[in-house]
Amino acid sequence: MISDWTARAREIDSFKVMDLLKRAAELDAEGRDVVHMEAGEPDFPTAEPIMQAARRAMDAGHTRYTPAGGIMPLREAIADFYQRRYGVNISPRQVLVTAGASGALLLAFSLLAAPGSRFMLADPGYPCNRQFLRLLEARGQLVPVGPELNYQLNADLVEQHWADDTAGVLLASPSNPTGSVVPTDHLRAIADQVRQCGGSLIVDEIYHGLTYGFDADTVLGVAPDALVLNSFSKYFGMTGWRLGWLVAPEEAVAEMEKIAQNLFISPATLSQYAALAAFEPATIEILEQRRQAFALRRDRLVAGLRELGFGIPRMPEGAFYVYADASHLTDDSFAFCWSLLEEDYVAVTPGADFGHNRPERHIRFSYTTGLDRIELALERLQQRISRA
Repeated sequence: MISDWTARAREIDSFKVMDLLKRAAELDAEGRDVVHMEAGEPDFPTAEPIMQAARRAMDAGHTRYTPAGGIMPLREAIADFYQRRYGVNISPRQVLVTAGASGALLLAFSLLAAPGSRFMLADPGYPCNRQFLRLLEARGQLVPVGPELNYQLNADLVEQHWADDTAGVLLASPSNPTGSVVPTDHLRAIADQVRQCGGSLIVDEIYHGLTYGFDADTVLGVAPDALVLNSFSKYFGMTGWRLGWLVAPEEAVAEMEKIAQNLFISPATLSQYAALAAFEPATIEILEQRRQAFALRRDRLVAGLRELGFGIPRMPEGAFYVYADASHLTDDSFAFCWSLLEEDYVAVTPGADFGHNRPERHIRFSYTTGLDRIELALERLQQRISRA
């Protein structure tokens, strides 16, 4: 049986944060007081207006399949959201509702990443991106970026690293794990360069709404031909509802909807009806209050980590992560994170999850927990350092 497994399956790496999360849950079950800073999941419950919409949908019997591209009222609500938040006009027929942003990414790569091709990605970056490509017999083309580049690709790097087998570029803004944002003028320049090279541009905007002190611009304002991924998981706080969306030219949406019919049948019906309430003013008011709470957490965590000697050369601009240099403590962040969990009951994610650009010296801290828990984590880190 094992000998029949494909090389492709063997080469898909585990998502290490999920391994840590599993062990942290076991320690919780043993009665240990674990501070959870490993997963990218907001600790706030789904906003009550969304919950109420789900209850109404259930009472109304909305439990059957929907079209593979999602119910039209939700596609219309998403298109309206782009007009209100960004001043960008898109047609509801440019919107594809998906089974999470992961479903959107799989559809986009299925359309654009031919076997043997590569997509250019920033390193460090979200680990599943390159695993999706491997699943499709394509590859991630990882380009190392550091704080001097705000951990992001730019047009010069795209031009420098473009190769005959490069199919396109995937940006993430704000990014996981660094929280960095691509400025609007850089988005325009990158889009122009990708177009000049004859490739495709995908932009992951799933952390839009979670920027601090400013609002990020959508790439659609400067590159209407780009494919955009977004999600109801992060800003909207609907992680377990498994719902996302993708915006693309109408002809691309038609092709991806055909793929979605085969892979997913349709997005979760109750989740779609619940998400109709995500854009209501009462919901947005709740989400903006939570955004302010995340900003306070970020500021406290960054200050505390810097006091403990962690290297954070740039303040994270968005998402809810701090990607910190821990080389003053270890040259093996993977082993350090596991030890920190087992001995000090603080769960954080090693840099090994995020690429090949000096992962052994980096740790990702997720501030998806309250200020009191962040203080406890900092206290335990201080005790750990004192014992060393």
